Amino acid sequence: MKQPTSRAKKPDNGRTRIFPPLPPARGRRAFAESWWGNAWVEALEGPQRSPTGRLARGRTYARAGNVGEITVTPGRVSARVQGSRRTPYRTSMTIPQLTDRDWDLLLETAAGQAGHIAALLDRDMPTSLADDAARAGVQLLPRQSELTPDCSCPDWGYPCKHAAAVYYQVARLLDEDPFVLLLLRGRGERELMDELQRRNAAQAVAEDTTPTAALSAAPLGVPAREAFTAARNGIPPLPAPPAPVEQPGKVAQFADVGDPAPDVDPSALEFLATDTAARAALLLHHVLLPLQSSGQSDAGITWAESSVDEDLVRLAAAAPPPQVLARLSDSGGHTPEELTRAVQAWHHGGAPALPILDETWEPDPRQIAAARDTIRQAWEGERPPTLRTTRNRLTVIGRGTQLRLGTDGRWYPYRKQHGTWWPAGPADPDPATALTDLLTD
Repeated sequence: MKQPTSRAKKPDNGRTRIFPPLPPARGRRAFAESWWGNAWVEALEGPQRSPTGRLARGRTYARAGNVGEITVTPGRVSARVQGSRRTPYRTSMTIPQLTDRDWDLLLETAAGQAGHIAALLDRDMPTSLADDAARAGVQLLPRQSELTPDCSCPDWGYPCKHAAAVYYQVARLLDEDPFVLLLLRGRGERELMDELQRRNAAQAVAEDTTPTAALSAAPLGVPAREAFTAARNGIPPLPAPPAPVEQPGKVAQFADVGDPAPDVDPSALEFLATDTAARAALLLHHVLLPLQSSGQSDAGITWAESSVDEDLVRLAAAAPPPQVLARLSDSGGHTPEELTRAVQAWHHGGAPALPILDETWEPDPRQIAAARDTIRQAWEGERPPTLRTTRNRLTVIGRGTQLRLGTDGRWYPYRKQHGTWWPAGPADPDPATALTDLLTD
């Protein structure tokens, strides 16, 4: 397991860990990457995963790298968070520690399953441990109501956006080392390992699983038919298929074969062959690892539904040679600038980002009103940006920035450059988060 860089202030059984500031996380669609990090975010935001108000501002602060050095001790996380003032605020979060009885139940649950104890001793936390612990009556992941914030800022919000930023930053620590959660719940890694080793040894002695005992207890033999019948329900499943290749290999080169046919462009042929190989590799990846998003590709589209114009932009986004890019531009009737804007929109949001590039549409007025209200709540205690509404667009007056609502329900950020509106980042279902990212980027 990859370990985040941390240091302990003094020998204390691993009960104090200090992590350096994490880099900004802009551009990532999801805030956390691991199962434990996402489980923390879901516990914080709820199953809808749609933060509003100060939580949304806190998530933006965390993504922007506003959280400084983080200290984790049993039941507490503390850090300095840079807000709108020059001096960072002193911010902390406390979480209830598990009782001795809870720890005994948790360790008994882990020791009762060979897979759990082996994984933990190998410094890996199996995701099923959370459900197994819950069945034993121990709640590993806290609810938002169990997190108590404290901050030196004048904001009376509960939590304020600075404390919310610390909440979210814990998810990124869990991405790298889920043992941080166990430390927050009250036990350092070293004492956990010692206890697990003790319980593992005690269980081995109790079960007398030494090789000599196992051999002496083994039967002399049984008919194969009986052995198979007795074990058929316990036959392990087939092993998982091999992982897909990270990227397809190089395609054939055509430039040195000789003079091609007059109507064949070798560079275009090589580019199309490369694109075909890449799409085939992606299809194989989706077959082996089914997506959670109903068969959508990484670019956000279902290939069967791609239009000719969408596919032209997709090809242009794959960085073809200049002569191939010029042919794509001419064949689609686009100027180079128009195609470049479309490619930039594609990189940020795939096919759903293209319809709003040059056209507007009329959303439900209640949807626009709700978005404006969400933005107003996110700036509670501060003066919110002044917005002008034009159909599906919210323009920030005097800032050259704009949010555009797509038909997919997400808000796409735009920024004006030399009189033209250009896509400025990935979309977000929460308009306050999208706007905060746009204004702080």
